[in-house]
Amino acid sequence: MTRVRISRAVLLAGLLSLAGCASYTPVPLYQLHSTGAGVPQEQQSAGLAILLQPVSVADYLQREALLQRQADGSLMATTEARWAGNLAADIDQQVLRQLAWRLDTQRLVVAPAPAGFEAPLQVALTISRLDSGPQLPAVLEAQWRLLSKDGHLLESRLIHLQEPHQGAAADQVRAQSVLLQQLVEQLAAAIKPLAAQQLAKAPRKPAPARRPAPAVKPPQQSIPSVEPVRNNLDVFRF
Repeated sequence: MTRVRISRAVLLAGLLSLAGCASYTPVPLYQLHSTGAGVPQEQQSAGLAILLQPVSVADYLQREALLQRQADGSLMATTEARWAGNLAADIDQQVLRQLAWRLDTQRLVVAPAPAGFEAPLQVALTISRLDSGPQLPAVLEAQWRLLSKDGHLLESRLIHLQEPHQGAAADQVRAQSVLLQQLVEQLAAAIKPLAAQQLAKAPRKPAPARRPAPAVKPPQQSIPSVEPVRNNLDVFRF
């Protein structure tokens, strides 16, 4: 009798385990993407030198949960999708890649700068909002500050962008990616003229002194030696 009860318990546990496996569905993972953003040419050593401060991202975005904005303004984590990794780190890499591509430069360094790297312009970017909801458009709110080499503020701007979507999680991620691309596009357009001004103000390094060319000695003319003329005539005196 005891053996029968144990067998039934084992069978029931097995059925429950199979039911749990059958009901499990994998959760799709999403990343922001940059459509069309390529990599600058490696030989582009003459591109703009820019120091990019780490992007400051709002606290509520520093998680793997895909948050959904509700009609009352609240945020709710969905169980049907999530980010593939840390969203803040993904934003950092997307901004770096897209900005380098739009400015066509490999000389874009995230602070702290390595020894010997000098940039006439610094970029500080803060993203305070990046979200969407099934019934609400994707919204991005940010501020950028452009600083000179010594830290003086050159320009500051607040940004508010919106992008519609079809409601599905995949399309919400697409819309948020489009907003980030638009942000970087505007940022790159603001950087170009300021970077040119800073380069014009930068003191130019003096050209290395040229060594004087060695004096060219005039060719020596050979003077024919004068030899006494001899003849065979004898002089007779009387």
